[in-house]
Amino acid sequence: MNIDDCFQLGFIVKTHGTKGQVVAFFDVDYPEDYEDLESVFLEQKGRLVPFFIDTMEPVQKGRFIIRFEDVKTIEQAEALRNTAIYLPLDELPELEDDQFYFHDVIGYQVVDQNYGPLGIVKEFYDLPQQQLMAMEYLNQEMLVPVIDEVFLRADHETKQLHVNMPEGLLEVYTQPGGPDEADDEDDSEEQQ
Repeated sequence: MNIDDCFQLGFIVKTHGTKGQVVAFFDVDYPEDYEDLESVFLEQKGRLVPFFIDTMEPVQKGRFIIRFEDVKTIEQAEALRNTAIYLPLDELPELEDDQFYFHDVIGYQVVDQNYGPLGIVKEFYDLPQQQLMAMEYLNQEMLVPVIDEVFLRADHETKQLHVNMPEGLLEVYTQPGGPDEADDEDDSEEQQ
Protein backbone atom coordinates (compact mmCIF):
# COMPACT_ATOMS: atom_id res chain seq x y z
CA MET A 1 0.00 0.00 0.00
CA ASN A 2 1.34 3.42 -1.00
CA ILE A 3 1.05 6.28 1.51
CA ASP A 4 -0.41 8.54 -1.23
CA ASP A 5 -3.36 6.15 -1.48
CA CYS A 6 -4.11 6.45 2.24
CA PHE A 7 -5.18 8.95 4.88
CA GLN A 8 -3.86 9.21 8.42
CA LEU A 9 -6.52 7.96 10.79
CA GLY A 10 -4.53 8.69 13.94
CA PHE A 11 -1.58 7.37 15.89
CA ILE A 12 -0.62 5.05 18.73
CA VAL A 13 -0.38 6.99 21.97
CA LYS A 14 1.04 4.47 24.44
CA THR A 15 1.02 0.87 25.60
CA HIS A 16 -1.77 -0.57 27.73
CA GLY A 17 -1.10 -3.40 30.16
CA THR A 18 1.60 -6.00 29.70
CA LYS A 19 0.17 -8.24 26.96
CA GLY A 20 0.85 -6.08 23.91
CA GLN A 21 -2.20 -3.84 23.84
CA VAL A 22 -1.90 -0.20 22.78
CA VAL A 23 -3.98 2.95 23.14
CA ALA A 24 -4.69 4.57 19.79
CA PHE A 25 -6.10 8.02 19.10
CA PHE A 26 -8.24 8.42 15.97
CA ASP A 27 -7.95 12.05 14.89
CA VAL A 28 -11.25 12.24 12.98
CA ASP A 29 -14.59 13.96 13.51
CA TYR A 30 -16.51 10.70 14.01
CA PRO A 31 -14.19 8.05 15.53
CA GLU A 32 -17.18 5.78 16.14
CA ASP A 33 -17.33 5.23 12.35
CA TYR A 34 -14.13 3.18 12.69
CA GLU A 35 -15.05 0.90 15.62
CA ASP A 36 -15.35 -2.23 13.44
CA LEU A 37 -11.97 -2.15 11.71
CA GLU A 38 -10.36 -5.49 10.91
CA SER A 39 -6.96 -4.08 9.99
CA VAL A 40 -4.97 -0.85 9.66
CA PHE A 41 -1.64 0.16 8.18
CA LEU A 42 1.14 1.33 10.49
CA GLU A 43 4.01 3.43 9.19
CA GLN A 44 7.29 1.69 9.86
CA LYS A 45 10.58 2.91 8.43
CA GLY A 46 8.78 4.92 5.76
CA ARG A 47 6.60 1.99 4.62
CA LEU A 48 3.02 1.07 5.42
CA VAL A 49 2.74 -2.35 7.03
CA PRO A 50 -0.65 -4.06 7.54
CA PHE A 51 -1.58 -4.94 11.13
CA PHE A 52 -4.63 -7.11 11.81
CA ILE A 53 -6.82 -6.21 14.78
CA ASP A 54 -7.71 -8.93 17.27
CA THR A 55 -9.82 -6.71 19.56
CA MET A 56 -10.63 -3.01 19.72
CA GLU A 57 -12.51 -1.32 22.55
CA PRO A 58 -13.46 2.37 22.78
CA VAL A 59 -12.39 4.02 26.04
CA GLN A 60 -13.22 7.70 25.44
CA LYS A 61 -13.96 9.89 22.43
CA GLY A 62 -11.35 9.10 19.81
CA ARG A 63 -9.35 6.70 22.01
CA PHE A 64 -9.33 2.93 21.62
CA ILE A 65 -7.52 0.05 23.27
CA ILE A 66 -6.31 -2.20 20.46
CA ARG A 67 -4.81 -5.66 20.52
CA PHE A 68 -3.09 -6.53 17.24
CA GLU A 69 -2.87 -10.21 16.24
CA ASP A 70 0.94 -10.37 16.12
CA VAL A 71 1.75 -8.05 19.04
CA LYS A 72 1.92 -10.17 22.22
CA THR A 73 4.37 -8.40 24.55
CA ILE A 74 4.76 -4.97 26.10
CA GLU A 75 8.11 -4.65 24.32
CA GLN A 76 6.47 -5.19 20.92
CA ALA A 77 3.74 -2.70 21.84
CA GLU A 78 6.29 -0.15 23.08
CA ALA A 79 7.98 -0.24 19.66
CA LEU A 80 4.69 1.00 18.15
CA ARG A 81 4.39 4.09 20.37
CA ASN A 82 3.85 7.31 18.30
CA THR A 83 3.38 5.28 15.11
CA ALA A 84 0.98 6.79 12.57
CA ILE A 85 -2.12 4.74 11.69
CA TYR A 86 -3.37 4.79 8.08
CA LEU A 87 -6.34 3.51 6.11
CA PRO A 88 -6.90 3.44 2.34
CA LEU A 89 -8.66 6.52 0.93
CA ASP A 90 -11.58 4.39 -0.23
CA GLU A 91 -12.45 3.74 3.43
CA LEU A 92 -13.25 7.40 4.06
CA PRO A 93 -16.95 7.89 4.83
CA GLU A 94 -19.12 9.43 2.11
CA LEU A 95 -19.70 13.16 2.55
CA GLU A 96 -22.66 15.42 1.89
CA ASP A 97 -22.57 17.39 -1.37
CA ASP A 98 -21.29 20.57 0.28
CA GLN A 99 -18.55 18.81 2.30
CA PHE A 100 -15.02 17.88 1.28
CA TYR A 101 -11.86 16.31 2.62
CA PHE A 102 -8.84 18.60 2.90
CA HIS A 103 -6.67 16.39 0.68
CA ASP A 104 -9.31 16.61 -2.08
CA VAL A 105 -8.97 20.39 -2.54
CA ILE A 106 -5.18 20.83 -2.57
CA GLY A 107 -4.42 22.68 -5.80
CA TYR A 108 -7.96 24.08 -6.18
CA GLN A 109 -8.57 27.71 -7.12
CA VAL A 110 -9.98 29.67 -4.15
CA VAL A 111 -12.93 31.82 -5.26
CA ASP A 112 -14.39 34.36 -2.85
CA GLN A 113 -18.08 35.25 -3.24
CA ASN A 114 -17.25 38.99 -3.13
CA TYR A 115 -13.73 39.27 -4.59
CA GLY A 116 -13.64 36.42 -7.14
CA PRO A 117 -10.53 34.26 -7.73
CA LEU A 118 -7.88 34.71 -5.05
CA GLY A 119 -5.26 31.96 -5.16
CA ILE A 120 -4.46 28.27 -4.97
CA VAL A 121 -4.90 25.94 -1.99
CA LYS A 122 -1.44 24.75 -0.94
CA GLU A 123 -1.91 22.92 2.36
CA PHE A 124 -3.91 22.56 5.57
CA TYR A 125 -2.36 22.94 9.02
CA ASP A 126 -3.90 21.16 11.99
CA LEU A 127 -2.85 23.32 14.95
CA PRO A 128 -3.98 22.71 18.54
CA GLN A 129 -6.09 25.87 18.62
CA GLN A 130 -7.46 25.76 15.07
CA GLN A 131 -7.14 24.34 11.59
CA LEU A 132 -5.80 26.70 8.92
CA MET A 133 -5.77 26.59 5.13
CA ALA A 134 -2.64 27.90 3.44
CA MET A 135 -3.13 29.37 0.00
CA GLU A 136 -0.88 31.18 -2.45
CA TYR A 137 -2.15 34.79 -2.59
CA LEU A 138 -0.24 37.65 -4.27
CA ASN A 139 2.99 35.61 -4.26
CA GLN A 140 2.82 34.94 -0.52
CA GLU A 141 1.29 32.37 1.79
CA MET A 142 -2.06 33.44 3.23
CA LEU A 143 -3.54 31.59 6.20
CA VAL A 144 -7.32 31.24 6.40
CA PRO A 145 -9.15 29.85 9.46
CA VAL A 146 -11.07 26.67 8.70
CA ILE A 147 -14.58 27.48 9.92
CA ASP A 148 -17.97 26.68 8.43
CA GLU A 149 -18.79 30.36 7.79
CA VAL A 150 -15.75 30.72 5.49
CA PHE A 151 -15.94 27.52 3.44
CA LEU A 152 -19.08 27.43 1.30
CA ARG A 153 -18.53 24.50 -1.08
CA ALA A 154 -16.04 22.66 -3.23
CA ASP A 155 -16.74 22.31 -6.95
CA HIS A 156 -14.82 19.20 -7.97
CA GLU A 157 -15.62 19.56 -11.68
CA THR A 158 -14.06 23.02 -11.98
CA LYS A 159 -11.54 22.43 -9.15
CA GLN A 160 -12.70 25.51 -7.27
CA LEU A 161 -13.14 26.07 -3.55
CA HIS A 162 -15.83 28.69 -2.92
CA VAL A 163 -15.33 30.80 0.19
CA ASN A 164 -16.57 33.87 2.04
CA MET A 165 -13.41 35.43 3.46
CA PRO A 166 -13.60 36.89 6.98
CA GLU A 167 -13.95 40.66 6.94
CA GLY A 168 -10.55 42.37 6.91
CA LEU A 169 -8.46 39.25 6.26
CA LEU A 170 -7.53 40.13 2.66
CA GLU A 171 -6.56 43.64 3.76
CA VAL A 172 -4.05 42.19 6.23
CA TYR A 173 -2.19 40.72 3.24
CA THR A 174 -2.57 43.70 0.85
CA GLN A 175 -2.28 46.87 2.95
CA PRO A 176 0.97 48.47 4.07
CA GLY A 177 1.90 46.95 7.38
CA GLY A 178 0.73 43.46 6.27
CA PRO A 179 2.58 40.38 7.53
CA ASP A 180 5.61 40.63 5.22
CA GLU A 181 5.86 44.43 5.15
CA ALA A 182 5.84 44.66 8.94
CA ASP A 183 9.00 42.54 8.95
CA ASP A 184 10.57 44.75 6.25
CA GLU A 185 9.78 47.93 8.23
CA ASP A 186 11.43 46.47 11.33
CA ASP A 187 14.54 45.67 9.28
CA SER A 188 14.76 49.20 7.81
CA GLU A 189 14.40 50.81 11.24
CA GLU A 190 17.25 48.71 12.55
CA GLN A 191 19.52 49.81 9.66
CA GLN A 192 19.06 53.55 10.35
